[in-house]
Amino acid sequence: MSTGDGKPVLVRLAGVVKRFGDGAPALDDVSGDIRGGEITGLVGPDGAGKTTLIRLMTGLMQPEAGRITVLDHDARAEAPAIQAAIGYMPQRFGLYEDLSVQENLDLYADMRGLPHRQRPAVFDELLTFTDLKRFTARLAGKLSGGMKQKLGLACALIRKPRLLLLDEPGVGVDPISRRELWKMVENLTDEGIGVVWSTAYLDEAEACDRVLLMNAGKLLYSGAPSGLTDRVAGRVQRLTGIEGSRRRLLARLLDEDRVVDGVIQGEAIRLVLAEAGDADAVAKAINTDATRLVPATPRFEDAFVDMLGGGPGGRSALAEAQAPRETGNGRPVIEARGLTKRFGDFTAADRITFDIPRGQIFGLLGPNGAGKSTTFKMLCGLLKPTEGEGRVAGFDLRRDAAEARNRLGYMAQKFSLYGDLSVAQNLDFFAGVYGLSGARRRERIAMMLDIFDLKRQAAMSAKDLPLGLKQRLALAAAVMHEPEALFLDEPTSGVDPITRREFWTHINGLVEKGVTVLVTTHFMDEAEYCDRISLIYRGKSIALGSPDELKAKVAKPDRPDPTMEDAFISLIEASEQEAAA
Repeated sequence: MSTGDGKPVLVRLAGVVKRFGDGAPALDDVSGDIRGGEITGLVGPDGAGKTTLIRLMTGLMQPEAGRITVLDHDARAEAPAIQAAIGYMPQRFGLYEDLSVQENLDLYADMRGLPHRQRPAVFDELLTFTDLKRFTARLAGKLSGGMKQKLGLACALIRKPRLLLLDEPGVGVDPISRRELWKMVENLTDEGIGVVWSTAYLDEAEACDRVLLMNAGKLLYSGAPSGLTDRVAGRVQRLTGIEGSRRRLLARLLDEDRVVDGVIQGEAIRLVLAEAGDADAVAKAINTDATRLVPATPRFEDAFVDMLGGGPGGRSALAEAQAPRETGNGRPVIEARGLTKRFGDFTAADRITFDIPRGQIFGLLGPNGAGKSTTFKMLCGLLKPTEGEGRVAGFDLRRDAAEARNRLGYMAQKFSLYGDLSVAQNLDFFAGVYGLSGARRRERIAMMLDIFDLKRQAAMSAKDLPLGLKQRLALAAAVMHEPEALFLDEPTSGVDPITRREFWTHINGLVEKGVTVLVTTHFMDEAEYCDRISLIYRGKSIALGSPDELKAKVAKPDRPDPTMEDAFISLIEASEQEAAA
């Protein structure tokens, strides 16, 4: 099979249906093609059906209806032939963490039947390709997230396939590692290999040659990314010169009928309008002389949110229920003074210093393994610093750890609630941990179930919740006791754009009430919500400032308006060059 431009069709999907149980189908009449020499983005939020569709393409599962043809093989009748010819990297890739990089390669070579005489040349090519030659003796469990994904890619390429299926390879990976993975995959398409790159990151969709955009099991769009972004052409505006709180203004604008979506971009606000001609009316509604609406380039995410009917609005019932925090004596709510953590001879965090005033969002950014999670854990009392001092709400984390922990709420990077307990039982448990009792305890639990729309799932085991609802539950548990400081460790990794906006609506509202937030994230657009950012690399803080200040540091005549991702990568590259000089 081939297309009009001569590119071979490697996968043909025709009316594919897959069900699990009696509910709505996981895949509902999905049709489309995947071609050689291209990256096809299988794009959509958690629960969209991406992993199910990939597993059907591998022949590991069978559809209830429809037909799947892979490399001219019928997926029902010829699954072994498909599995011998493709490369497949599952979402939770099966690396053996107690084996070294080389031992993992040896194992996968055995499983794929790679002849021993071919192995030295194949291993040399793959280790060069992934830049892992220096780490062949390192245990896979000791690799950073990005390096694990590179090793996973190498194992999937032990036998050069015509079709490579990658299930969310960028989840939890920092921007530098994601960019490196993209370059590797683009090199593969130059050899004619067809690549399916599954992702919930909508900025990754823009880099694909074609996309299959899915939501709740349905195919919403198939084609070039530009074909979708064209639907919001002329409707995307950037609001600058904001006077007063940009968070409060965004909340108000999101409740305007003329505004479909909006996010904070540093000191500006990015808006998607309902109609191209709505800009003047929105400008009048703001009614200040200093603000300006300037047309902005549409993004794939703008179009996707528009297709889903817009964002969740600007109202946060959680923030409305929050008692305002007093401004106090002006002392920072969170303080880091020379925080240092050593593990043996390795210094994970080296003299990290910053402070966060009340009612601000502070971001810790950095590549995987840079030291940001170590810094984060020291400040919320989970790790004892080797040197230096950390304070939360005035309490020293060494001497008064229990008092400090009672003043903060913590949402872990990975779902950390009790999977075998129900939603209501988790909330009840954490209410007790945070010292709530009696009527107050019952009131806060009922409020969390209502605000986060979890009443119908109250009796469900937490482990059975979809990812978006797990994140809601985790946030509900973290704010149960109205903490002064909120610690969020990559809180929205993998969730859909609507849930992410809902999440940040709550956070922005809480900050307006005086709550102080420390957040780590790999989403560079989320970093734009921060008042200030510390960029950590190799254990040190290499840059500190607002998002706009960090972007201004890397602006050039040929790149006058850099993105946060540009700033992230450029500042780290500059740090490496300085260290090498």
